[in-house]
Amino acid sequence: MMFTLTEVASLNDIQPTYRILKPWWDVFMDYLGLVMLMLAIFAMTMQITKDQVACLPCLEDPEEASGAKPHSFPPQSEQEAASSAATGAPAVATVPLVTKDLPDDVVREIHVTHQHTAVAPEKYANQPQPTGVRTNLDYQQYIFINQICYHVALPWYSKYFPYLTLIHTLILMVSSNFWFKYPKTSSKIEHFVSILGRCFESPWTTKALSETACEDSEENKQRLTGTSSAPKQVSLEGKEDGANASPSAPMLGVKFSADKPIAEVPSSMTILDKKDGEQAKALFEKVRKFRAHVEDSDFIYKLYVAQTIVKSVKFILILCYTSTFLAKINFKHDCEPEIKQLTGYKKFFCTHNMAFMLNKLLISYMALILIYGMTCLYSLFWVFRRPLKEYSFEKVREESSFSDIPDVKNDFAFLLHMVDQYDQLYSKRFSVFLSEVSENKLREISLNHEWTFEKLRQLVTRNVQDQQELHLFMLSGLPNAVFDLTDLEVLKLELIPEVRFSAKVSQMTSLQELHLCHCPAKVEQTGFAFLRDHLRCLHVKFTDVAEIPAWVYLLRSLRELNLIGNLSSENNKMIGLESMRDLRHLKTLCLKSNLTKMPTNITELSPHLIRLVVHNDGTKLLVLNSLKKMTNLIELELHTCELERIPHAIFSLTNLQELDLKSNNIRTIEEIISFQHLKRLTCLKLWHNKIITIPSSIGQVKSLESLHLSHNKLESLPPALFTLPKLRHLDVGHNSITVLPPDVGLLHNLQHLAINSNKLEVLPKPLFRCNKLKALCLGHNALTTLPESVGQLVQLTQLELRGNCLDRLPAQLGNCRLLRKSGLIVEDHLFDTLPGEVKESISRDTTFTNGL
Repeated sequence: MMFTLTEVASLNDIQPTYRILKPWWDVFMDYLGLVMLMLAIFAMTMQITKDQVACLPCLEDPEEASGAKPHSFPPQSEQEAASSAATGAPAVATVPLVTKDLPDDVVREIHVTHQHTAVAPEKYANQPQPTGVRTNLDYQQYIFINQICYHVALPWYSKYFPYLTLIHTLILMVSSNFWFKYPKTSSKIEHFVSILGRCFESPWTTKALSETACEDSEENKQRLTGTSSAPKQVSLEGKEDGANASPSAPMLGVKFSADKPIAEVPSSMTILDKKDGEQAKALFEKVRKFRAHVEDSDFIYKLYVAQTIVKSVKFILILCYTSTFLAKINFKHDCEPEIKQLTGYKKFFCTHNMAFMLNKLLISYMALILIYGMTCLYSLFWVFRRPLKEYSFEKVREESSFSDIPDVKNDFAFLLHMVDQYDQLYSKRFSVFLSEVSENKLREISLNHEWTFEKLRQLVTRNVQDQQELHLFMLSGLPNAVFDLTDLEVLKLELIPEVRFSAKVSQMTSLQELHLCHCPAKVEQTGFAFLRDHLRCLHVKFTDVAEIPAWVYLLRSLRELNLIGNLSSENNKMIGLESMRDLRHLKTLCLKSNLTKMPTNITELSPHLIRLVVHNDGTKLLVLNSLKKMTNLIELELHTCELERIPHAIFSLTNLQELDLKSNNIRTIEEIISFQHLKRLTCLKLWHNKIITIPSSIGQVKSLESLHLSHNKLESLPPALFTLPKLRHLDVGHNSITVLPPDVGLLHNLQHLAINSNKLEVLPKPLFRCNKLKALCLGHNALTTLPESVGQLVQLTQLELRGNCLDRLPAQLGNCRLLRKSGLIVEDHLFDTLPGEVKESISRDTTFTNGL
């Protein structure tokens, strides 16, 4: 079976894209392999077509040389002898010929030839007679002897040198590219080369490096002209107050991204085709996943080292045994084939016609192997000279603006080292896709291209407070066009992974309220100065306390701060509340979390904090001692804190006006008598608890104006409750109250009474003496009649009667001049029982009001 050089050389072929992973020594060894392959094939061709041995017998004694007749042809006839004598031709000597073991047809042919030769024609009479030694051998016997001596006399290396050369060369060629072929490495290499090529050719790479060049040139220009803004950089607190600057600011470690001026990039560089932008985004994701996959292993590195070691060992092995055979390739050989019974000769002298050629080829092959081996040793030196499982982009970081490019390790590092041997520009361009700064720039460009000012303007709405509000959800970043909405008052950002407030935020002069819902936010120094002086309300929702931006605690003009997230006891020290002392104007602090104790450092806010809200999400709040120092608190909310009693720390809050203990496990409120010391307490909310009774001491809290006891387990109301002279709002709905005491008529200032969802059957007549009542909620009870005296409630605007056992409504409802159809919550069939003029009056007034 024949094969071409191209077919054999294909074993050394790799994908053209893999050339970037072949350093100069691998390429050089590939070419050496091709030369050795050509040498091997040339030697094989010459050996197949030209290689042969020529042998002559060696005479050992005179008897054999004189032509004794141990074996002879049949003697000449007398006529032949006479003819020879008459012509003067020499008689043909008897030639010994062995025909014993030859086939019959060969024997006949030999006899015929012998007869023709034996009778010498006259034309040979004048020819000079041959001189030398007669061997008495025929041509076919020489061929036979040559073949025998080729296999017996020649050293095996002379016969198989071309084949060994071919085998060794193929092994070396396979070893050189085995890491490209092995399944566990070839897939990673193919993926890496594919990503590397796309990164190299990506338009984003060019734009990113161009922006870096522009920034560098701008910085150089500023340095030369002396207009650098570096001296104008101020401290975190600016030039305010000098000595009054907070000493805690440096401790936060807040780093603004505007430490150095950023040059304006030409618009042509910031415009990126949408398709190119999407491809670049996909490349960032591929690089991230490939890095995570490859950095976990060093198998490619180990395989490359192993194949290099194999080649080096192979080189030493070839060189050692080949050099020993160099002297055995000779032109002359003695042959003793042990065929004396066939030829009559025991020993032959032979020559090998390819000896000189093989000797030269072997020397050439050894020279190539020596060069190949030295190259292998150099590659081993390079592999072990420095740690190839670590790759640093320090030089790239110094030359570019992407200072966050991470160093890589293991197979990822090794592949980059190999690429550097081809062209370091590949690694430099590839590093662009390892930088988060670069990725953020790409997102910013794509984001700004998509979210224009006109598109954002269409999303601005009016909230309940009639403020202009913009809510952005799940974007890749904050569009620059947001900063052009100068009339915006409320900005809500939710699930945006990278929020960056640049200096342009200072254009939003109307901005008062900011919501950051799972949005890590960074702010430039100029932008921070604006937010510090203008922002009034901030809501931060997070999963981990580390997500709270450090600059939040430095907003000195902030009035309200809402922190919503995990602030468990083990994270209390991480909350950074020790820095809240800089929030010198903070009035409201809302913590919606899972605290087990109140942070002790919260007392630093006591001089100015007037409202504290803790929504604890069902986690039991055990320690509240730090509340005692919050003497300036006016409002306190402790929701879902699993409280079983009213905390004693609350009784020290002498300025407290409103207390809300909603959704706890409070069963008894015997401590309520202590509220008499809170002279300013006007609102007490104990709703959504498990309170069974109200103690008579409730009457001691004379300052109460609003009392919420709905959604409890009350069955009765104590008479002392109705001795509160200032009580205006009483809510005892959703309980099990069966009787409303007549003493309710003593509440002359009562404006709102909610006793719905109870078990009332009758309403006491003194109730209707409360002529200041504006809202009366009686729904879902067991009332059978509504007294006519309800008409005395001339200021009534809301009356709820739905869910009772009424069969009609009194006509005196017409005296409630302020009652409207929208405020009368009752079944339609009961409304129809009213006199026509009353219905018409209520409906007409409603229509008239709606018309107005």
